Amino acid sequence: MGKIPSILMIYTGGTIGMVKDYGTGALKAFDFEGLLKYIPELGQLTCNIKNTSLIDPIDSSNMNPAYWEELVSIIETHYHDHDGFVVLHGSDTMSYSASAVSFMLENLNKPIIFTGSQLPIGDLRTDAKENLITALQIAAAQERGKPIIREVCLYFEYKLYRGNRTTKINAEHFEAFNSPNYPSLAESGFNLKIHHANLLVRPKKPKALVVHKKMDQNVAILKLFPGMGAVLLDSILRTPQLKVLILETYGAGNAPTDEWFLNTLEQAIKSGIHIINVTQCAGGSVVMGHYETSKRLSQIQLIDGKDITTEAAVTKAMYLVGSGVSDALFKTVFETSLRGEMH
Repeated sequence: MGKIPSILMIYTGGTIGMVKDYGTGALKAFDFEGLLKYIPELGQLTCNIKNTSLIDPIDSSNMNPAYWEELVSIIETHYHDHDGFVVLHGSDTMSYSASAVSFMLENLNKPIIFTGSQLPIGDLRTDAKENLITALQIAAAQERGKPIIREVCLYFEYKLYRGNRTTKINAEHFEAFNSPNYPSLAESGFNLKIHHANLLVRPKKPKALVVHKKMDQNVAILKLFPGMGAVLLDSILRTPQLKVLILETYGAGNAPTDEWFLNTLEQAIKSGIHIINVTQCAGGSVVMGHYETSKRLSQIQLIDGKDITTEAAVTKAMYLVGSGVSDALFKTVFETSLRGEMH
């Protein structure tokens, strides 16, 4: 029998770490040292579990690149001593964080599983227990002494997804996340079924982990809508130090053909702003030039976001600018899949 896997659980904040004070009805963070009291089933897992947290755990609505830097620094510090990581995170910005961490950790060769819950762990009908137990089980899953999963994932309500392919789709249901353009990596039912064909292919000889901590925040998102005027578009593109605009377009990447609209975008691109075309649809892909309304966007050198999620587009842009990718190469690199985030 091989070595028992060692898993580090990292608490960033969020509902999963809350328990109800039945005297006052208020929610308060609970001590993870006492986790076995709430989930005695953890004792049945064949892995050693240690835990740590951000210096100041937060509501995930307050998530920003400084916390991502703290999170990847924790993983970097403990990377060689642990076989896998489970990140407990509020659900509201979990897809952004899972996407960001996937880009910040180059040559990752171990599992990082994000999970959380819609109800606090002490609630009678909580989803926290199943999510946490299975996330730990997945992080500890090995074949021939090596982790089966070697990428950043998100586990929620019986499904494991590639983290940078996910989006939050529901604020109330336990099935809070979806991966609209990529199939699940595993499903938890009577048994844990891993879909090996969907996993990120890793090189036979793993390279050393490279941690990128600089994420450039000079990124904006603009969702097109009928009636959007020139003043709004112009004001966003004139934002001081703006480097990237994620343009959420209609359908397969379509946008108005008005001359003022196209000219404004073209001038911005010539001035050095990178504009990325992503679809505002829940699923599907941008297909530049498929219709007349996207042909011109292609001609003025809009970046093709293909089937990337908005969450992954934002964090990939922050990562590329922060890493110092040159303006000349930015379009080519963005249109290339780096961590399995796009086709």
